[in-house]
Amino acid sequence: MTVWDDLVGQERVSEQLAAAARDAGAFVTAAASDAPPPEASRMTHAWLFTGPPGAGRNQAARAFAAALQCVSPDRALGGAPGCGFCDGCHTALVGTHADVSTVAAVGAEILVKDMRDTVRKSFTAPANGRWQVILVEDAERLNEKSANAVLKAVEEPAPRTVWLLCAPSVEDVLPTIRSRCRHLVLSTPSVEAVADMLVRREGIEPDVAASVARATQGHVDRARRLATDPAARARRASVLKLPQRVEEVGGALRAAQELVDAAAEDAKQLAEEMDGKETEDLKAALGAAQGGRLPRGTAGVVKDLEDMQKRRRTRTQRDSLDVALADLTSFYRDVLALQLGSRIALANTDAEDALERLARGSTPESTLRRIEAIAACGEALDRNVAPLLAVEAMTMALRAG
Repeated sequence: MTVWDDLVGQERVSEQLAAAARDAGAFVTAAASDAPPPEASRMTHAWLFTGPPGAGRNQAARAFAAALQCVSPDRALGGAPGCGFCDGCHTALVGTHADVSTVAAVGAEILVKDMRDTVRKSFTAPANGRWQVILVEDAERLNEKSANAVLKAVEEPAPRTVWLLCAPSVEDVLPTIRSRCRHLVLSTPSVEAVADMLVRREGIEPDVAASVARATQGHVDRARRLATDPAARARRASVLKLPQRVEEVGGALRAAQELVDAAAEDAKQLAEEMDGKETEDLKAALGAAQGGRLPRGTAGVVKDLEDMQKRRRTRTQRDSLDVALADLTSFYRDVLALQLGSRIALANTDAEDALERLARGSTPESTLRRIEAIAACGEALDRNVAPLLAVEAMTMALRAG
């Protein structure tokens, strides 16, 4: 199994990255033997991966990072980089490679203090790998200061440093940064490709795999979670009942409260799993005995960790609400398809009775207004409107139609 096997429906991108990884290997080999580097190379120092949610931007970047670090013995015999089994591939894929640094947004933005150490590391030579790889998973969340720090590093990179930036679209990245990157566009995988992956890689029954692939419309991570997590399926089923609960004002407000409470519970569960261990590990690293006092001058470090954990809880709640909004949009998109007599396949076949009932009882114009209300809720959350206020405004708009 090579590193490219996780890229569902992205054959063209896989071929481009594999070719670049081969040229990168030739560059390293030439440098080690003092031979002149290849004249024509498909490798470059900065890459920008864009594509819709679920297309696999981060997976593609991480697979490329693994191929760059591949140390398979087969390479000496002309084998392609990215075997998926060697130490370089394995540690890069699981996130423990010393020369692969990952930066992801903990809260709404990637702050400059989150980038400072990473930018500094980008100017150093690889410790034990072939390349120094910096992977920024949420490049669209770079704020002005952190983006400027990345720009300086991308403008004058070290000889064996590679930047991999991931964002939904090229417009989400500063023009000065994207102009220095090679741009790769990932497309939404087909429902059939996602279903096939679930059957082959996760052992999911074909009928279940096809159902969750349709429900998520090619979003690989969400399809995998729906197929393997009963709690995720229960939450989705609850969200799909919401359009039937907003016929009265009281029902609309209760539905909004329950949606926000469910998202908050997701954030709380993640905090319970991670926050306590992170705090204890940090205190131990600072030299505090179990349950003892922290050494003098270290309180600020613990405060920084607490701030990060608070931002992560907010982000987790937002992500959970985003999933619910995507499910609602998919529901009303199916309603609109029925109203217009479209031949496109329904995504939510498990709620077909409710879809048909709502399609008969409303007009295409009201359905479009409801879809717009869901989009407006997402925009309000992006502007840091209180979640309950934003979701209540949406449910009341869904009731009004």
